[in-house]
Amino acid sequence: MHKLDTIKNIYFIGIGGIGMSALARYFVSKGCKVSGYDKTETILTQALTELGINIHYEDNTGLIDTDASVVVYTPAIPESHSELTYYRNNGYEVVKRSDVLGWITEGTVNICVAGTHGKTTVSTMVAHVLRDSGYGCTAFLGGIAANYNTNFWSSDNNVVVVEADEYDRSFLKLNPSIAVITSMDADHLDIYKTSEALEDAFVSFSKKVKPNGLLLAKKGLAREASFDASILVTYHLHGEGASIYAKDITVVDGAYHFTAVGPSWTIENIVLHMGGLHNIENALVAVSVAMHLGIEPQKIKVALANFAGVKRRFEYLIKTDTQILIDDYAHHPAELAALISGVRSLYPNGKLTLVFQPHLFSRTQDLCEGFAASLSAADEIVLLPIYPARELPIPGVTSEMIIGKMTNKNVVLLQKEALQAWVKEHQPKLLVMAGAGDIDVLIRNIKNDL
Repeated sequence: MHKLDTIKNIYFIGIGGIGMSALARYFVSKGCKVSGYDKTETILTQALTELGINIHYEDNTGLIDTDASVVVYTPAIPESHSELTYYRNNGYEVVKRSDVLGWITEGTVNICVAGTHGKTTVSTMVAHVLRDSGYGCTAFLGGIAANYNTNFWSSDNNVVVVEADEYDRSFLKLNPSIAVITSMDADHLDIYKTSEALEDAFVSFSKKVKPNGLLLAKKGLAREASFDASILVTYHLHGEGASIYAKDITVVDGAYHFTAVGPSWTIENIVLHMGGLHNIENALVAVSVAMHLGIEPQKIKVALANFAGVKRRFEYLIKTDTQILIDDYAHHPAELAALISGVRSLYPNGKLTLVFQPHLFSRTQDLCEGFAASLSAADEIVLLPIYPARELPIPGVTSEMIIGKMTNKNVVLLQKEALQAWVKEHQPKLLVMAGAGDIDVLIRNIKNDL
């Protein structure tokens, strides 16, 4: 009997996380009893509650499910958490989210998308193309697919699309049939300590690809020569010696039109209604995976043309002739650079105002110069205080560190509470808000004001 068939009752510590909530939905779809804890109530946890999942928001062993056969926790949960400690001390099977994804991908055809940035959009695009074309897949996504308003769906087809998370080396527990590596920029140095160690993990991930499996890697990655898979194919927006690239890129009514060129195929006049040139590159991966699976080119084109994007990934909240408001999850210097470049490609004459909330003290400390360089490419910058997430403050590490290294001095530091009033006063016409913390909570009122 497969491990998954033995699970009838499962408990999640940190159930509101984007990856954890997808797993919770999966077990609901399997008829299991699901319950859990999270620190705060969110839109995600409310949606889970509507599925019949019992969730509480107090770290209290009196509220847990003592009948759970498996307990799943996220690395964001501190080791001192009393519920986690109780389960560990009382003989329960306590595993990480990555362990469960490993179980799920043991007997399936798996498309695993990895990268320090880009993986959520790519995995969502791939899953959408498979679903929209009728091919079918089960999807575990790190964001909310706008077409379906969910981060999980199931299918009778034995194919799984999963976001392969490098944090805590989680992706090394997956079993890819097709693997994607979008990027390997320095990140999570609190875990890896050095960029070389991070790169080593991605090389190890490449070696996880099943025999005769496909690895799609962005051309020019630092350790490309070390990747180990039966079939290695590279892609790049502008070619640069890659096997897969885009050409004839134009902008028509705010949408990209382009031709995708592969090793033995060409698909003309693809339309993508998602901003950012980097998303054309992401679409190349979705096209390549679909072609590898034998999906008809016309079905691929139809799917990409109706792809509505991912919540908080270059998401238009206002798009009129006089006002643009874009919300994005960018929280790494490379992501911010791609975001700003993408906005410039669509609105070359607009004054770009960027509001950014740094995420994690450790990331800010490690990548401060990169943040300063990326942010300086905007016309006007508003910085918010660092969102701590799972971390305690690091002495001397603040948003002022970034400002001190910026070449663009048209920057202001505001407390979150002051942002709405600032936007009301300045009325920016091309406003981009970015970050992985709670900046998305602020944006609702700002949207209404604009």
